[in-house]
Amino acid sequence: MLAKIDAASLQGIEALNVEVEVHVGYSDTCVVIVGLPDAAVRESRDRVGSAMENSGFKFPKGRTTINLAPADLKKEGPSFDLPIAMGMLAASEQMETSLLPHYMIVGELALTGAVRPVKGILPIALRAQKEGKRGILVPQVNAHEAAVVRGIDVIPVQNLREAANFLEEQVSIPPCKVDLTNLLGHVTDMDLDFSDVKGQESVKRALEIAAAGGHNVLLIGPPGTGKSMLAKRLPGILPPLTLDEALETTKIHSTVGLMESGQALVKHRPFRKPHHTASDAGLLGGNVHPSPGEISLAHNGILFLDELPEFRRSVLETLRQPLEEGKVTISRAAGTMTFPASFMLVAAMNPTPDGKMPDDSRCSPREIQNYLRRISGPLLDRIDLHIEVPTVPFDKISGMEAGESSEQIRQRVIAARNIQLRRFSQSKVIMSNANMSSRALKVCCQLNEASLDLMKQAMAHVGLSARAYDRILKVARTIADLAQQEHIHSDHVMEAIQFRELDRQIWT
Repeated sequence: MLAKIDAASLQGIEALNVEVEVHVGYSDTCVVIVGLPDAAVRESRDRVGSAMENSGFKFPKGRTTINLAPADLKKEGPSFDLPIAMGMLAASEQMETSLLPHYMIVGELALTGAVRPVKGILPIALRAQKEGKRGILVPQVNAHEAAVVRGIDVIPVQNLREAANFLEEQVSIPPCKVDLTNLLGHVTDMDLDFSDVKGQESVKRALEIAAAGGHNVLLIGPPGTGKSMLAKRLPGILPPLTLDEALETTKIHSTVGLMESGQALVKHRPFRKPHHTASDAGLLGGNVHPSPGEISLAHNGILFLDELPEFRRSVLETLRQPLEEGKVTISRAAGTMTFPASFMLVAAMNPTPDGKMPDDSRCSPREIQNYLRRISGPLLDRIDLHIEVPTVPFDKISGMEAGESSEQIRQRVIAARNIQLRRFSQSKVIMSNANMSSRALKVCCQLNEASLDLMKQAMAHVGLSARAYDRILKVARTIADLAQQEHIHSDHVMEAIQFRELDRQIWT
């Protein structure tokens, strides 16, 4: 007898429909799996056999042929265990049901018959919705993640016997439900608040501007001045994730297997901090079959690169395309994948190898030059704000006065972001000032005569590139938004120019 089950296979962060065809015929008892299965899928015949016997079912006699269609699509992972088991039960007439065409099934089986969680449940649930399925059978641990998809019934199953009884309508399993309105929200980590940072008011101001416009930041200063401390508090002043952003971020984390047990959504903006020994594949994504890397895991959040010059230059240069386009394309022999990678880059570094400012350093000019050459000019041009983080005076460190809280700063950031959302409401691509195209710059960043004179002097005096000119305009627009000003004034431009001068002072 022939049985057909709908399942799904992950390709990057998307799921593609896979039809599991199971035929039980007459011959010596054996199981053959065809359709480009990987090792984990081929091993499913042993897991399924033991799970069926330990669940009170009989292993089919004769030749069982399992076809995973389409045949030219590589099938990976253990998520095909449960649909294969359901197909074998239906094909061997141990289960009679008319519900199979209406449900997508996914899950790994333990030898006891228990259903274990798998990666990528959210993309698979979205595929089931797109295919018009009534529902999806998922491991109980993954149920909340799948339940954020509207329009389908998410049926959590604990074991093979329970799944079979549900499809035969012998038991009723209520669909898993989640309340999306209560899922999203901002919970400030009391251990990571800007009020705990002593001094550094100018740096806090710069980070507020960066958060308000989604700008990239470079923090330059001696060790112990609080660069990492400030960067870790930056997520606390960012606007909360929208539902669309949360779904897209969750898809990436679900595909990589970073979702915690019972977690439905990634509720807060990611903060990724890869070590400086990270490889190209670790940062961009890769492996034999392309998978998301650190820059994609930081999508809609922050990628923090501490000790920036310690990263290999080849690794840093790979950031240039994602910083411009908000996505990364990876080509391997197995195929080409494009992953979203729209993130805020926050980098920190010492100005010299010994950590001191150039005027106080004991390093030779050649040593300092070689150290700074690890960061290319094109990469620096893509960083909007270059911020000096000075040593904090003793009276500031020992003082008891607390600064502004993250929540106070965040409210101003949200107000500025709301202005930008209204400004770019007709665009599906531009979400903040940092994403503005050349055409949007001409419309939204018009300068008066005084501001143009300032820009002309800065270009001549500091030696800025055309890309740096555009970055200054974007930052000036953000400063104006924070001040609730419709037009950019000369003081906004002056403040934006200051964030481009420090790197030229150090690098020259």
